[in-house]
Amino acid sequence: MNVSKTLTKFVRYIVLVIFFCLYILPFILVVLNSLKERTEIISNPLSMPKSFNLANYFSAMEKMNFAHSFMNSLIITVFSVALITIFSAMTAYVFVRVQNKLNKFLFFLMVASMIIPFQAIMIPLVQIYGSIGFLNSKWALIYMYIGFGASLAVFIYHGLIKSIPLELEEAAMIDGASRLQIFFQVVFPLLKPTTMTIVILNVLWIWNDFLLPSLVLIKPEERTLPLSTFYFFGTYSVDYGLLMAGLVVTIIPVIIVYLFTQRHIIQGVMNGSIK
Repeated sequence: MNVSKTLTKFVRYIVLVIFFCLYILPFILVVLNSLKERTEIISNPLSMPKSFNLANYFSAMEKMNFAHSFMNSLIITVFSVALITIFSAMTAYVFVRVQNKLNKFLFFLMVASMIIPFQAIMIPLVQIYGSIGFLNSKWALIYMYIGFGASLAVFIYHGLIKSIPLELEEAAMIDGASRLQIFFQVVFPLLKPTTMTIVILNVLWIWNDFLLPSLVLIKPEERTLPLSTFYFFGTYSVDYGLLMAGLVVTIIPVIIVYLFTQRHIIQGVMNGSIK
């Protein structure tokens, strides 16, 4: 019996290792090829680099205007995530605490909107906002991210807020707290696990997003990191070494964020879904 359990655990371990290797292999290949010259990548993309040369990184950061693109991505991500988090929490709080038919209908409408794929509305979206001169701006993109990201955040917050005892708010109200003070000083701190989950998921989405910025941000000075990396593709040729280096410097910040905050994701999702 013990031998059978040990063998089962060993097989599971081997299967997990295999899946992990398959999952991490593309990233390893990107890192290895970012250290090679273009001819070396074309001749054998699966080989180890002959020398660990960082020239591609310096050249890529210069050509993609890394500092400026990084600041664009940072501004868009920080403001979008902060506004999605605050507005969604406040909206979910109103939906839970103010029970009427209108709020129920609006909540249902927000949840139902999550099934509409972005690709189905992206052309009308660009045409409408382009006709009123609302494109080519980081703030227009932030506004759109709020619209696309709020529904899921409201849905997750809604489940957790329902589990918060109403007596806590009544006690704060007796002490003279306003509705706004009750939300920010009593309710919102209790939403921390869910807030961390929403922040992480939206950072991963917005930082890595390519499609929406490519439709909204036309001017070179407004480009985010994914857009700047895309322009390593020329009309007739691609410098794969620079491209791989650009990809690495683009994804490193979000990997660092995820590694330090990953433990909050499952906890926050569970708190918001089962309560």
